[in-house]
Amino acid sequence: MTKFNYNRLLIVCIIIGLIAAIVVNVQRYNVEQSNKTVDLAIDYEDMLKLAQMEGLPVEEVLSRAKEAGITSLAVYETTFEKLNKSGKTIAIPGSQLLENYYSGTMSDPAWRALVSNGTIKGDESYVVGNDLQTYTEVKADLIRRLGEDRVTVLHAGGQEFLAVKANHTELLKMNLGMPTDEMKAVNDAGFYVLARPSNYKNVTDDDIDAVFKRLDGINVSEIVFSGSETLGGLHNTARTIEQMKERGIALGAIEHVTQLQFYPQDGLYDIIRGLDYNVARLYAIPKDEQPKLKMDVAVERWANTDQERNIRINLMRIYEKPVDDLSLLDTNMQYISLTKDKLIEKGFTIDKASCFEPYFGNKVLQILMLLGVCAAGVLYISLVFPKVPNKNLYALLGVCFVACLIFIFLGKGSLIRVAGALAAANIFPTLAMISQLDVIRKNRLIGKLKFTALLLKSVKAIVCASIISLMGAMFLSGILSDVEFFLEMNIFRGIKLTFVLPLILVALAFMQRFDIFGEKLLNPPNIKVQIKRILNMNVSVKVLAGFVVALIAAVIFIGRSGHTAGVPVPGIELKLRAFLEQAFYARPRSKELFIGHPAFILMMMAWYRKWPSAVFFILTIIATIGQGSMVETFAHMRTPVFMSLVRGIDGVIWGCILGCIIMGALYLWQYFTSSTDRSKSLNE
Repeated sequence: MTKFNYNRLLIVCIIIGLIAAIVVNVQRYNVEQSNKTVDLAIDYEDMLKLAQMEGLPVEEVLSRAKEAGITSLAVYETTFEKLNKSGKTIAIPGSQLLENYYSGTMSDPAWRALVSNGTIKGDESYVVGNDLQTYTEVKADLIRRLGEDRVTVLHAGGQEFLAVKANHTELLKMNLGMPTDEMKAVNDAGFYVLARPSNYKNVTDDDIDAVFKRLDGINVSEIVFSGSETLGGLHNTARTIEQMKERGIALGAIEHVTQLQFYPQDGLYDIIRGLDYNVARLYAIPKDEQPKLKMDVAVERWANTDQERNIRINLMRIYEKPVDDLSLLDTNMQYISLTKDKLIEKGFTIDKASCFEPYFGNKVLQILMLLGVCAAGVLYISLVFPKVPNKNLYALLGVCFVACLIFIFLGKGSLIRVAGALAAANIFPTLAMISQLDVIRKNRLIGKLKFTALLLKSVKAIVCASIISLMGAMFLSGILSDVEFFLEMNIFRGIKLTFVLPLILVALAFMQRFDIFGEKLLNPPNIKVQIKRILNMNVSVKVLAGFVVALIAAVIFIGRSGHTAGVPVPGIELKLRAFLEQAFYARPRSKELFIGHPAFILMMMAWYRKWPSAVFFILTIIATIGQGSMVETFAHMRTPVFMSLVRGIDGVIWGCILGCIIMGALYLWQYFTSSTDRSKSLNE
């Protein structure tokens, strides 16, 4: 029987790297704990709409919203669509003025004179102000956006107005700058302003300065840019950064609809870095989805979102239909209040959004972690190819580690860190499984263990394996720990690979230790022989059908992994997830709770109860899914490290319990089946 030695020097290197990883993860935990303030925001226009729908004064609705927990009101740039309704400044198409003149409904002699002398043209629009401040702001912004050659100042009866050369339909939708009157009204009602400015075409420093001049004297919580560009776009963000830093205003970055990184806006990352990461992630429940969500589900959504994805600006929407016997106003105030209470219960405070400190970790610790990962990779090679001399293993370790150092000193640290994290995610769950295969391989109690002893051995084995997998999780988390990964400016690449590669690596190690066909169980033929025999097997239709089912399961398994959209999740599983989210601090992952960890317990039973070797092999591979998933959980760097740790531990505990229950049921079934068979034999 081949002996597999665990090289002590490699293990020492792994332990050194692990210590560094634990130090970094403690630092990460402290950084995350200091970022626990959420801004509950809602559109100012939604509040106005709610007041209109309920027939109530705006002041009363705003007062109720403040009491319920809203901290910021989002104020967008004004448009003529809004201004025409308020009457403060209106835009009239020239064609309408001409129609009024020729139909005899234009009574103002000054305007009639302008039509008669040809000043009024049908293809132009005319802007008239009834509120001086609003008119002045609109005038300044129109000139900035269209140019002085397209905006002409005219007079009629002593009143100034503007002639604008623009398509009237497009003019009505055009952004016209941040409205000072709305922002002051928001502050006067006791809220912060969440400002939503847009960019200018061919933006200049003067345009940017004008935007921030409007914000002078306004209590702003965050700026969240509207549209596909930040203020300054790709080429002029320096001035925006300067103005925001001068005022101490944080940036809000909108999470993408795929819940991966951000809604694409030109210049966004430049501003984030220029502000030294004074940025908060913003989430809004999609407009078409909110009406479908029951209030309690929406509240739970906010709590999970803020906990798991580092969202710190909750941009809420109003419900437009009342629930139960509540009024529409009470429905929305209850929604806001329940969300606030739920967040406070989860340990958050409600105010301006908090931001991460610009944390990037210590390079020396990163190097030590990379040393540990290199040693783990070399250790795997030694456990699959045990005849490789130690001097060759040490040489390989040296080459890998020096390569890491070269990448770091050449300024490619981010690339080698991602590669190191990917290696940790694949190697450590593999080592976890191999370690327990080697333990049970040395055990001579096959078929002799009683149920209680088997249960204890199985629990001990999964705990030991899970500790090794969590070591890999510490490496992965520690190597990637920096603010850009916390914010998801950078993401871990290769999640789908981490669900497949450990299965292959464990399969290779298994075939070095056991004969899949069971003929020479502990003295297997080499890997090539076993693979060749598998490929030359005669396959029945039943086996082929099983293979197809397994292939479909694999496609679903891989397709549902990662951030991006893939195979849809059944409704019943969504309900189960919702239940688990409410029952646990961090919902255990289904792949661990219902598949991987129970399979690990059954794998132990398969060995000690002398099940067919092929069954033992299949259960080993399935058990690897659970160990790999534990490590992969930590690849979601936006999720706090403590939450990922609790999720992994919960998965082990409850997956182990489920596996033990299944083991007990199988044990009883085997016992009663064998008893029945013995009774029949005696009767015969």
